[in-house]
Amino acid sequence: MKSPTPSLAAAARPVSSSLARLQQSMVLMAFAVAGAWLCWMGPRSAAWAAAGVGAVFLGYAVILAVEMVAAAMVNRHDAAPRANAAQWMAAWRQEVRVAPLVFAWRQPFCWRQLPDSAEGRASQRAVVLVHGFVCNRGFWLPWMKRLRALNVPYVSLNLEPIFGSIDEYVPLMDAAVARATALTGLAPTLICHSMGGLAARAWLASSPGAASRIDKVITIGTPHRGTWLARFSHLNNGRQMRHDCDWQQDLLSRELLLHAERNADRFVCWYSNTDNIVFPASTATLPGSDNRLVAGAPHVALAFHPRVMNESLAMVASGPSSPSERTAS
Repeated sequence: MKSPTPSLAAAARPVSSSLARLQQSMVLMAFAVAGAWLCWMGPRSAAWAAAGVGAVFLGYAVILAVEMVAAAMVNRHDAAPRANAAQWMAAWRQEVRVAPLVFAWRQPFCWRQLPDSAEGRASQRAVVLVHGFVCNRGFWLPWMKRLRALNVPYVSLNLEPIFGSIDEYVPLMDAAVARATALTGLAPTLICHSMGGLAARAWLASSPGAASRIDKVITIGTPHRGTWLARFSHLNNGRQMRHDCDWQQDLLSRELLLHAERNADRFVCWYSNTDNIVFPASTATLPGSDNRLVAGAPHVALAFHPRVMNESLAMVASGPSSPSERTAS
Protein backbone atom coordinates (compact mmCIF):
# COMPACT_ATOMS: atom_id res chain seq x y z
CA MET A 1 0.00 0.00 0.00
CA LYS A 2 1.11 3.53 -0.68
CA SER A 3 1.79 5.69 2.34
CA PRO A 4 -0.85 8.40 2.57
CA THR A 5 0.38 11.92 1.93
CA PRO A 6 -0.84 14.65 4.30
CA SER A 7 -2.96 16.21 1.53
CA LEU A 8 -4.67 12.92 0.68
CA ALA A 9 -5.27 12.10 4.32
CA ALA A 10 -6.88 15.49 4.83
CA ALA A 11 -9.01 15.12 1.69
CA ALA A 12 -10.24 11.74 2.97
CA ARG A 13 -12.05 13.47 5.81
CA PRO A 14 -15.37 14.98 4.66
CA VAL A 15 -15.69 18.61 5.71
CA SER A 16 -19.21 19.92 5.21
CA SER A 17 -22.53 19.27 3.49
CA SER A 18 -25.21 21.92 3.25
CA LEU A 19 -27.59 19.21 2.01
CA ALA A 20 -27.02 17.22 5.21
CA ARG A 21 -27.96 20.26 7.28
CA LEU A 22 -31.07 20.84 5.16
CA GLN A 23 -32.20 17.21 5.41
CA GLN A 24 -31.48 17.12 9.15
CA SER A 25 -33.77 20.12 9.57
CA MET A 26 -36.48 18.46 7.50
CA VAL A 27 -36.33 15.23 9.51
CA LEU A 28 -36.42 17.06 12.83
CA MET A 29 -39.26 19.25 11.60
CA ALA A 30 -41.24 16.16 10.59
CA PHE A 31 -40.88 14.73 14.09
CA ALA A 32 -41.83 18.07 15.62
CA VAL A 33 -44.95 18.40 13.46
CA ALA A 34 -45.96 14.78 14.13
CA GLY A 35 -45.40 15.24 17.85
CA ALA A 36 -47.40 18.47 17.99
CA TRP A 37 -50.26 16.91 16.03
CA LEU A 38 -50.24 13.85 18.29
CA CYS A 39 -50.35 15.98 21.44
CA TRP A 40 -53.17 18.13 20.12
CA MET A 41 -55.33 15.51 18.40
CA GLY A 42 -54.53 12.45 20.52
CA PRO A 43 -56.92 13.28 23.38
CA ARG A 44 -59.68 14.10 20.85
CA SER A 45 -59.45 11.26 18.31
CA ALA A 46 -56.97 8.41 18.19
CA ALA A 47 -57.92 7.70 14.57
CA TRP A 48 -57.25 11.25 13.41
CA ALA A 49 -54.06 11.37 15.46
CA ALA A 50 -52.78 8.22 13.76
CA ALA A 51 -53.85 9.50 10.33
CA GLY A 52 -51.95 12.76 10.80
CA VAL A 53 -48.78 11.03 11.94
CA GLY A 54 -49.08 8.64 9.00
CA ALA A 55 -49.44 11.56 6.60
CA VAL A 56 -46.26 13.16 7.94
CA PHE A 57 -44.11 10.05 7.73
CA LEU A 58 -45.72 8.18 4.83
CA GLY A 59 -46.85 11.01 2.56
CA TYR A 60 -43.77 10.46 0.39
CA ALA A 61 -45.16 7.03 -0.54
CA VAL A 62 -48.09 8.75 -2.26
CA ILE A 63 -45.69 10.97 -4.21
CA LEU A 64 -43.73 7.90 -5.28
CA ALA A 65 -46.96 6.25 -6.45
CA VAL A 66 -47.81 9.29 -8.58
CA GLU A 67 -44.32 9.19 -10.11
CA MET A 68 -44.73 5.49 -10.89
CA VAL A 69 -48.06 6.07 -12.62
CA ALA A 70 -46.63 8.91 -14.69
CA ALA A 71 -43.59 6.82 -15.66
CA ALA A 72 -45.77 3.87 -16.64
CA MET A 73 -47.85 6.08 -18.92
CA VAL A 74 -44.86 7.76 -20.57
CA ASN A 75 -43.00 4.45 -21.00
CA ARG A 76 -45.83 3.06 -23.12
CA HIS A 77 -44.26 4.82 -26.10
CA ASP A 78 -40.65 3.95 -25.28
CA ALA A 79 -38.42 1.36 -26.95
CA ALA A 80 -37.52 -0.32 -23.65
CA PRO A 81 -39.49 -3.45 -22.67
CA ARG A 82 -42.72 -2.49 -20.92
CA ALA A 83 -43.10 -3.40 -17.26
CA ASN A 84 -46.26 -5.10 -16.06
CA ALA A 85 -48.39 -4.02 -13.10
CA ALA A 86 -46.70 -6.47 -10.72
CA GLN A 87 -43.28 -5.04 -11.56
CA TRP A 88 -44.48 -1.48 -10.96
CA MET A 89 -45.98 -2.47 -7.61
CA ALA A 90 -42.78 -4.23 -6.58
CA ALA A 91 -40.74 -1.20 -7.66
CA TRP A 92 -42.95 1.08 -5.57
CA ARG A 93 -42.48 -1.13 -2.51
CA GLN A 94 -38.71 -1.12 -3.01
CA GLU A 95 -38.54 2.67 -3.25
CA VAL A 96 -40.81 3.16 -0.25
CA ARG A 97 -38.37 1.07 1.76
CA VAL A 98 -35.11 2.52 0.42
CA ALA A 99 -35.92 6.24 0.15
CA PRO A 100 -36.15 6.94 3.92
CA LEU A 101 -32.86 5.12 4.52
CA VAL A 102 -31.13 7.40 2.02
CA PHE A 103 -32.84 10.76 2.53
CA ALA A 104 -33.71 10.59 6.24
CA TRP A 105 -30.76 8.66 7.63
CA ARG A 106 -27.63 8.07 5.54
CA GLN A 107 -27.39 11.51 3.93
CA PRO A 108 -28.43 13.76 6.82
CA PHE A 109 -26.85 11.87 9.72
CA CYS A 110 -24.30 9.34 8.42
CA TRP A 111 -22.66 11.14 5.51
CA ARG A 112 -19.36 11.58 7.39
CA GLN A 113 -19.02 7.84 7.98
CA LEU A 114 -16.47 5.80 6.03
CA PRO A 115 -14.07 8.56 4.91
CA ASP A 116 -12.45 8.40 1.49
CA SER A 117 -9.37 6.24 1.05
CA ALA A 118 -6.08 7.83 2.08
CA GLU A 119 -3.91 5.22 0.36
CA GLY A 120 -4.13 2.66 -2.42
CA ARG A 121 -2.33 -0.10 -4.31
CA ALA A 122 -0.48 0.55 -7.56
CA SER A 123 -2.17 -2.50 -9.09
CA GLN A 124 -5.75 -1.48 -8.29
CA ARG A 125 -7.65 1.38 -9.90
CA ALA A 126 -9.49 3.70 -7.56
CA VAL A 127 -13.17 4.60 -7.88
CA VAL A 128 -14.74 8.06 -7.90
CA LEU A 129 -18.29 7.98 -6.52
CA VAL A 130 -20.52 10.73 -7.95
CA HIS A 131 -24.00 11.12 -6.45
CA GLY A 132 -27.08 12.60 -8.07
CA PHE A 133 -29.68 15.31 -7.54
CA VAL A 134 -30.39 16.32 -3.91
CA CYS A 135 -27.86 13.81 -2.58
CA ASN A 136 -24.44 13.80 -0.93
CA ARG A 137 -21.68 11.25 -0.33
CA GLY A 138 -23.83 9.49 2.27
CA PHE A 139 -25.79 8.02 -0.64
CA TRP A 140 -22.85 5.69 -1.34
CA LEU A 141 -22.39 4.13 2.12
CA PRO A 142 -23.36 0.57 0.99
CA TRP A 143 -20.91 0.89 -1.92
CA MET A 144 -18.17 2.18 0.36
CA LYS A 145 -18.57 -0.85 2.60
CA ARG A 146 -18.28 -3.18 -0.40
CA LEU A 147 -15.28 -1.31 -1.79
CA ARG A 148 -13.51 -1.51 1.56
CA ALA A 149 -14.20 -5.24 1.73
CA LEU A 150 -12.66 -5.62 -1.74
CA ASN A 151 -9.71 -3.39 -0.79
CA VAL A 152 -10.58 -1.00 -3.63
CA PRO A 153 -9.69 2.65 -2.87
CA TYR A 154 -12.37 5.26 -3.47
CA VAL A 155 -12.95 9.00 -3.51
CA SER A 156 -16.32 10.71 -3.12
CA LEU A 157 -17.57 14.28 -3.32
CA ASN A 158 -20.51 16.47 -2.42
CA LEU A 159 -21.87 18.24 -5.51
CA GLU A 160 -22.58 21.76 -4.33
CA PRO A 161 -24.17 24.25 -4.68
CA ILE A 162 -27.09 21.84 -4.31
CA PHE A 163 -29.29 23.57 -6.90
CA GLY A 164 -26.56 25.15 -9.00
CA SER A 165 -25.68 24.51 -12.62
CA ILE A 166 -24.22 21.11 -13.45
CA ASP A 167 -21.30 22.97 -15.05
CA GLU A 168 -20.39 24.30 -11.60
CA TYR A 169 -19.52 20.74 -10.57
CA VAL A 170 -16.72 20.43 -13.14
CA PRO A 171 -13.95 21.72 -10.81
CA LEU A 172 -15.17 19.36 -8.07
CA MET A 173 -15.06 16.45 -10.52
CA ASP A 174 -11.58 17.42 -11.65
CA ALA A 175 -10.27 17.55 -8.09
CA ALA A 176 -11.87 14.18 -7.25
CA VAL A 177 -10.32 12.50 -10.29
CA ALA A 178 -6.93 13.98 -9.37
CA ARG A 179 -7.22 12.64 -5.80
CA ALA A 180 -8.25 9.19 -7.03
CA THR A 181 -5.35 9.07 -9.49
CA ALA A 182 -2.88 10.11 -6.79
CA LEU A 183 -3.94 7.11 -4.69
CA THR A 184 -2.68 4.53 -7.17
CA GLY A 185 -1.12 6.27 -10.15
CA LEU A 186 -3.78 4.69 -12.38
CA ALA A 187 -6.72 6.28 -14.17
CA PRO A 188 -9.79 5.73 -11.95
CA THR A 189 -13.27 4.46 -12.77
CA LEU A 190 -16.21 6.82 -12.27
CA ILE A 191 -19.40 5.37 -10.77
CA CYS A 192 -22.26 7.85 -11.05
CA HIS A 193 -25.89 7.82 -10.03
CA SER A 194 -28.54 9.92 -11.77
CA MET A 195 -27.41 13.54 -12.31
CA GLY A 196 -23.89 12.47 -11.32
CA GLY A 197 -23.51 10.91 -14.76
CA LEU A 198 -24.23 14.28 -16.37
CA ALA A 199 -21.65 15.91 -14.08
CA ALA A 200 -19.13 13.32 -15.31
CA ARG A 201 -20.00 14.03 -18.94
CA ALA A 202 -19.73 17.79 -18.37
CA TRP A 203 -16.27 17.25 -16.90
CA LEU A 204 -15.21 15.01 -19.79
CA ALA A 205 -16.37 17.70 -22.23
CA SER A 206 -14.51 20.46 -20.38
CA SER A 207 -11.00 19.54 -21.54
CA PRO A 208 -9.45 17.62 -24.46
CA GLY A 209 -7.34 15.61 -22.03
CA ALA A 210 -10.07 14.66 -19.55
CA ALA A 211 -10.98 11.33 -21.21
CA SER A 212 -7.40 10.09 -20.96
CA ARG A 213 -7.51 10.56 -17.18
CA ILE A 214 -10.22 7.94 -16.53
CA ASP A 215 -10.68 4.27 -17.34
CA LYS A 216 -14.46 3.98 -17.71
CA VAL A 217 -17.68 5.60 -16.56
CA ILE A 218 -20.46 3.52 -15.00
CA THR A 219 -23.75 5.41 -14.82
CA ILE A 220 -26.85 4.27 -12.92
CA GLY A 221 -30.20 5.81 -13.85
CA THR A 222 -28.59 8.86 -15.45
CA PRO A 223 -30.87 11.09 -17.57
CA HIS A 224 -28.40 11.12 -20.46
CA ARG A 225 -31.09 12.42 -22.78
CA GLY A 226 -33.12 14.19 -20.11
CA THR A 227 -36.21 13.08 -18.26
CA TRP A 228 -39.90 13.86 -18.66
CA LEU A 229 -40.19 14.69 -14.96
CA ALA A 230 -37.70 17.59 -15.21
CA ARG A 231 -40.28 19.70 -17.05
CA PHE A 232 -41.73 20.54 -13.64
CA SER A 233 -38.42 21.77 -12.16
CA HIS A 234 -37.45 25.43 -12.00
CA LEU A 235 -34.08 24.80 -10.36
CA ASN A 236 -30.89 25.33 -12.35
CA ASN A 237 -29.75 21.72 -12.47
CA GLY A 238 -33.33 20.49 -12.67
CA ARG A 239 -33.97 22.50 -15.84
CA GLN A 240 -30.76 21.11 -17.34
CA MET A 241 -32.22 17.61 -17.10
CA ARG A 242 -35.19 18.43 -19.32
CA HIS A 243 -35.45 16.30 -22.44
CA ASP A 244 -33.43 17.81 -25.31
CA CYS A 245 -33.10 21.17 -23.55
CA ASP A 246 -30.51 23.76 -24.62
CA TRP A 247 -28.03 22.58 -21.99
CA GLN A 248 -28.32 18.96 -23.13
CA GLN A 249 -27.79 19.98 -26.75
CA ASP A 250 -24.80 22.14 -25.83
CA LEU A 251 -23.27 19.26 -23.85
CA LEU A 252 -23.63 16.96 -26.85
CA SER A 253 -22.01 19.56 -29.11
CA ARG A 254 -19.05 19.94 -26.76
CA GLU A 255 -18.64 16.16 -26.58
CA LEU A 256 -18.71 15.72 -30.35
CA LEU A 257 -16.23 18.56 -30.77
CA LEU A 258 -13.71 16.63 -28.67
CA HIS A 259 -14.49 13.09 -29.83
CA ALA A 260 -16.52 11.91 -32.81
CA GLU A 261 -18.07 9.11 -30.74
CA ARG A 262 -18.27 11.25 -27.55
CA ASN A 263 -16.36 8.50 -25.65
CA ALA A 264 -19.45 6.28 -25.71
CA ASP A 265 -17.28 3.16 -25.64
CA ARG A 266 -16.09 4.13 -22.15
CA PHE A 267 -19.64 4.12 -20.72
CA VAL A 268 -21.63 1.36 -19.05
CA CYS A 269 -25.19 2.63 -18.53
CA TRP A 270 -27.54 0.86 -16.13
CA TYR A 271 -31.21 1.68 -16.64
CA SER A 272 -34.61 0.33 -15.66
CA ASN A 273 -38.08 0.12 -17.16
CA THR A 274 -39.60 1.07 -13.78
CA ASP A 275 -37.41 4.11 -13.02
CA ASN A 276 -39.77 6.63 -11.43
CA ILE A 277 -37.46 9.63 -11.92
CA VAL A 278 -35.70 9.07 -15.25
CA PHE A 279 -38.19 8.24 -17.96
CA PRO A 280 -38.89 7.37 -20.72
CA ALA A 281 -36.64 4.48 -19.72
CA SER A 282 -34.34 4.62 -22.74
CA THR A 283 -33.30 8.20 -21.94
CA ALA A 284 -30.92 6.66 -19.40
CA THR A 285 -28.95 5.01 -22.23
CA LEU A 286 -26.27 6.34 -24.55
CA PRO A 287 -25.99 5.25 -28.19
CA GLY A 288 -22.88 3.14 -28.67
CA SER A 289 -22.44 2.44 -24.96
CA ASP A 290 -22.83 -0.78 -22.99
CA ASN A 291 -26.47 -0.23 -21.97
CA ARG A 292 -27.72 -2.74 -19.39
CA LEU A 293 -31.37 -3.09 -18.50
CA VAL A 294 -32.46 -4.06 -14.99
CA ALA A 295 -36.17 -4.77 -15.14
CA GLY A 296 -38.39 -3.76 -12.23
CA ALA A 297 -36.02 -1.50 -10.27
CA PRO A 298 -36.97 2.05 -9.16
CA HIS A 299 -34.63 5.03 -9.36
CA VAL A 300 -32.90 5.08 -5.97
CA ALA A 301 -33.03 1.32 -5.33
CA LEU A 302 -31.47 0.74 -8.79
CA ALA A 303 -28.17 1.98 -7.38
CA PHE A 304 -28.20 -0.79 -4.77
CA HIS A 305 -29.61 -3.58 -6.92
CA PRO A 306 -27.48 -6.74 -6.43
CA ARG A 307 -26.79 -7.13 -10.14
CA VAL A 308 -25.78 -3.48 -10.55
CA MET A 309 -23.45 -3.58 -7.57
CA ASN A 310 -21.97 -7.03 -8.26
CA GLU A 311 -21.25 -6.52 -11.94
CA SER A 312 -20.01 -2.97 -11.51
CA LEU A 313 -17.70 -3.95 -8.65
CA ALA A 314 -16.46 -6.90 -10.70
CA MET A 315 -15.46 -4.50 -13.47
CA VAL A 316 -13.56 -2.39 -10.97
CA ALA A 317 -11.96 -5.13 -8.87
CA SER A 318 -10.87 -7.48 -11.64
CA GLY A 319 -10.37 -5.08 -14.52
CA PRO A 320 -12.13 -6.88 -17.40
CA SER A 321 -15.85 -6.23 -17.78
CA SER A 322 -18.37 -8.89 -17.01
CA PRO A 323 -20.13 -10.30 -20.09
CA SER A 324 -21.86 -7.46 -21.89
CA GLU A 325 -25.58 -7.49 -22.32
CA ARG A 326 -26.04 -4.72 -24.85
CA THR A 327 -29.47 -3.48 -25.65
CA ALA A 328 -30.71 -1.22 -28.40
CA SER A 329 -30.21 2.44 -27.59
